[in-house]
Amino acid sequence: MSDLALLKKDTVDVVTKKIAEFKNTGEIKFPETYCPENALKSAWLILQEVETKDKKKALDVCSKDSIANTLLDMVIQGLSPAKKQCYFIPYGSQLQLQRSYFGTLAITKRLKEIKDIRSQVIFEDDELEITIEDGSRKITKHIQKLQNIDTNKIIGAYTIIEKTDETIYTEIMSMAQIMQAWRQSKMYPMDGDKIKETSVHGKFTDQMALKTVINRACKNFANTSDDSDILIESFNRTTENEYKGEKDVKRDISQEIEENANKEEIDFKEEVVNEVIEGDFVVKEDEEPSRGF
Repeated sequence: MSDLALLKKDTVDVVTKKIAEFKNTGEIKFPETYCPENALKSAWLILQEVETKDKKKALDVCSKDSIANTLLDMVIQGLSPAKKQCYFIPYGSQLQLQRSYFGTLAITKRLKEIKDIRSQVIFEDDELEITIEDGSRKITKHIQKLQNIDTNKIIGAYTIIEKTDETIYTEIMSMAQIMQAWRQSKMYPMDGDKIKETSVHGKFTDQMALKTVINRACKNFANTSDDSDILIESFNRTTENEYKGEKDVKRDISQEIEENANKEEIDFKEEVVNEVIEGDFVVKEDEEPSRGF
């Protein structure tokens, strides 16, 4: 048996068995149009082409456990790599799953209480009215003219989640909040207070702004839903994969400290580390469950 066939047996076949167990115990239900076996076949073909930054095959350098866990998260969430709902990203010896915002929308729309999800970017000179009712924000008017649409003049974005009981959940983020989230991204799209023009965030600022507000809205909503714990845990884990973990943050801060060898600067940076590590977007790396692989 070839090395590739052995790896497939230790990853894809193991995940297939695990999914069958979840289905038999009723811990997870898939949409009628979703076939886990087909998704795994597509993922395996795509994985064989995924490379690290130094052009090494991800399947050669990533651990079997991380490959299996990534495939399991993909299937639990009912994601299809063929439909660009998710991507496989190698970080050192660890393979991680990241969702596109199409994937995030697809999952959230499958939750029991969801009727519809709508999102928009807010540009300068848009006419926007926001009211607060019983502590919840509500957008009562948004008028946008064609000449306002300019990716260099985005001032915010919002997502509206409409529930089956007709109640509305609204998540609004200013551009300052969005860029603060991007500072925690593993893609490093920010250069100080500016978006790197060559980054995906610089080239497709409107789409990435939408992705950020959609992620926040759907994460907050998913964590209050009564759907499968396995699904919600997998959803949160994949969301967190996009952001820097504790080691990433410490490495960034240490590098800056070395460039500014000043005691007061060091004390300040240590406070920043503690604050960032406790933030919404940080993954505690020692909390990642193994799930038996």
